[in-house]
Amino acid sequence: MTTHREPLESVLDTVGRTPLVRVQAASDEIPVYAKVESFNPGASVKDRIGKYMIEAMLDSGELRPGGTVIEPTAGNTGIGFAIAAGQLGVNAVFVVPERFSLEKQQLMRALGAEVINTPTADGMGGAIERAHQLAEETENAVVPQQFSNPLNVEAHYETTGPELYDALDGDIGAVVAGCGTAGTLMGMAKYARDQHPDTYVAAVEPEGSLYSTTKGADVPEEEYKIEGIGTHDPTTNELFDPDLVDEIIQVPDEAAHDELKRLAREEGHLVGSSAGAASIAAQQVAEKIRDGEIDAPGNSVVTIFPDSSERYLSKGIYRSFAEWEG
Repeated sequence: MTTHREPLESVLDTVGRTPLVRVQAASDEIPVYAKVESFNPGASVKDRIGKYMIEAMLDSGELRPGGTVIEPTAGNTGIGFAIAAGQLGVNAVFVVPERFSLEKQQLMRALGAEVINTPTADGMGGAIERAHQLAEETENAVVPQQFSNPLNVEAHYETTGPELYDALDGDIGAVVAGCGTAGTLMGMAKYARDQHPDTYVAAVEPEGSLYSTTKGADVPEEEYKIEGIGTHDPTTNELFDPDLVDEIIQVPDEAAHDELKRLAREEGHLVGSSAGAASIAAQQVAEKIRDGEIDAPGNSVVTIFPDSSERYLSKGIYRSFAEWEG
């Protein structure tokens, strides 16, 4: 784990190198550690791809200085891109389905970005289509497209993965993470498999999501409250490679809700519902390693707590399950 001990020139210099903290509820035999990504300047894991992808597009010439980044996003990616865009001299426009967190949209605007809402019923597919329409109408504009851009995966291969292995001296048996775009898990998984080909990889999704169908599971499609992970159409999540995944774990909304409240009450973590789901799944994998059901090459499990619960207070995330608006 790395901390910042010297003065820094820009907020972009604070992206990454987030704390790795033990999940205290996990067994002592196979500990679980979580990367606490709310320590990034925009308070989420998506700051990593905002910085990495815009810098890479400027370096390659795909985006020219003064240009515009137009991205369909549920919110956290927009915040990460907005922070990087403001520091790197480009404009930012985000297309956001209406149902997503108002806090995130307010923060994107505060960072100087324009936010355009699309109907909830159109889902992320509708947001993606609208973003590409806007890009065609705007000079020197690009759609980074986090759902399909390999730079999303590369960002986590180059930053998140090495940070995990440095902090634990390589003693990692399994990587567990939620899948929205799948960039975070894929980057971590590729780095982990390069360190040891038998590293166990588990993807996490809500019950009602359809990632499991890519591994042949017959699961029903339903609405879910967990935000930021899952998919109703795996064909739009082009980065996800089922061959890199040993298991896809579905977590019920209510279980994730209970866990995010427990994490706050017992461990001091103020995290969102995707972190609650990741914590449950990582503990399950750790128990399987401990009980000999999984043969893993290391003695710990790592996961990601992607963001902060403060993004979801308006949705009643700490109220009763019935009052929580997903």
